[in-house]
Amino acid sequence: MKYSAAAVVFALAAANQVAAFNVPPNQDKTPKTKNLSSYLNNLDRGNNTPLQSTFGSDPVKTSTPSGLGAPSAASGSMTKPAPAGKKKSGTASKIVVVQGGSLKTWSFKSPAVDRVQVQLKTDGRPLDADIELWQGPDNTPQKMRVYIEDGMKRPFTALMETPRGPNTVAVRNIAQLEFPLTAFVAADNNAEPVLGKANLVQGGAIRTFPFDPLVDSVQVQLKTDGRPLNARIELLQGPNNNKEVIEIYTEDGIDRPFYVILETPGSGNVVRVVNTAPVEFPMTASVEPFIVGNADGPTDPVLGGDNTALFSTSVNQW
Repeated sequence: MKYSAAAVVFALAAANQVAAFNVPPNQDKTPKTKNLSSYLNNLDRGNNTPLQSTFGSDPVKTSTPSGLGAPSAASGSMTKPAPAGKKKSGTASKIVVVQGGSLKTWSFKSPAVDRVQVQLKTDGRPLDADIELWQGPDNTPQKMRVYIEDGMKRPFTALMETPRGPNTVAVRNIAQLEFPLTAFVAADNNAEPVLGKANLVQGGAIRTFPFDPLVDSVQVQLKTDGRPLNARIELLQGPNNNKEVIEIYTEDGIDRPFYVILETPGSGNVVRVVNTAPVEFPMTASVEPFIVGNADGPTDPVLGGDNTALFSTSVNQW
């Protein structure tokens, strides 16, 4: 009887010890709480939140990085999804920063888009880019090469005709990585330029158009009678000092004429138009002032030299 009682006591003790070590896994939630807390901290650091655009408060969609502390899907722990970005406005969604050596495209699938506005600028550095119009596979009916000495002082603004969609506008920054540019591309069917006198430019010929210092910007339109258009537009300020150079190719100069606005700050601005095609391919060029400054503005000369302050003082005393 004593032996059986001792056996019962020993069996009960062994059962309690086994129960103490066999704890159900769902009762200990410390690892899951730790993983979830680390993921929330990762969200607080902003690794999974949308980046803010430099042109406004609208967020820019970016891929979600796998930051430190974020648990994997195979771990079985609950994860909080990244906050969804706000809906971007129409203007901010079309403003894109194109880094040096990269390519960005804007596709317009609707055939109702007959005209596209393209604007390029920098933060004051040189601008060097290729702009192409794609219509179908391996079909580039229009392309241009743009070089600007100062992309902030003289931003690039042009209109590209896009009949019979769908069409795609491609902007490639062919400058170095240190020279990014900002691109804005949008449909603009209402902007239909109407210029006056058209000057005939034969193949291989050069035409120059000087402008007064009061002219702040100049509009240029190039056309043909349906033949291809090959031309170069140069903005000079001083002898052989190119501030802006645009090389244009258009498959059909009457179906897709070229229109551009050149910023002409300062004095001594001359627009030079060169027909780079053979003599069998003439074109017409219309070059007119677009914005004329206030004639009643300041007319004081810009003084230079070592004794500028002394000269100004002597003039005032006189």
